[in-house]
Amino acid sequence: MASFSVSSSSTIIDARAPPSRQPSSASASSPSCISLPTVPPPPIQSQNRAAKATAYCRKIVRNVVTRATTEVGEAPATTTTTTDADSTELPEIVKTAQQAWEKVEDKYAISSLALAGAVALWGSTGMISAIDKLPLIPGVFELVGIGYTGWFTYKNLIFKPDREALFQKVKNTYKDILGSS
Repeated sequence: MASFSVSSSSTIIDARAPPSRQPSSASASSPSCISLPTVPPPPIQSQNRAAKATAYCRKIVRNVVTRATTEVGEAPATTTTTTDADSTELPEIVKTAQQAWEKVEDKYAISSLALAGAVALWGSTGMISAIDKLPLIPGVFELVGIGYTGWFTYKNLIFKPDREALFQKVKNTYKDILGSS
């Protein structure tokens, strides 16, 4: 361990005193120079901590090696209890998705479409980011969006017959996509 001193004073850092200096004839006659007696440093606690840390690490390594070298069929030496994570079931939506995936005949095509959709989403995000950096276009798009939202609300949501027609249209589209269930 290297000792570190902040200044030429006798500051003790890291449980060690700075090296003692022999007073020279010029500094000995100076009244501002005071020499302190040399005191042996206290025992270092960090050596004990390092030994404990090393022993703990070796214990962890032994446990890992023991678990890694056990055979597939044999049980480890320690008994384990089942946790909630082991006994939990998959959510209903995951089961439905797995059943739908098993029914698909052309998995390659579906996977390709999913990948193409992800790439298209990524590309459109980049395009929107580039358009957003143009000085006038984002403001125009915002005005168009506000205008369309107002028109849609007036046309489909304000009056009750229009609302019911919109809900019926959404239900029919839902049935067309998912089938009649």
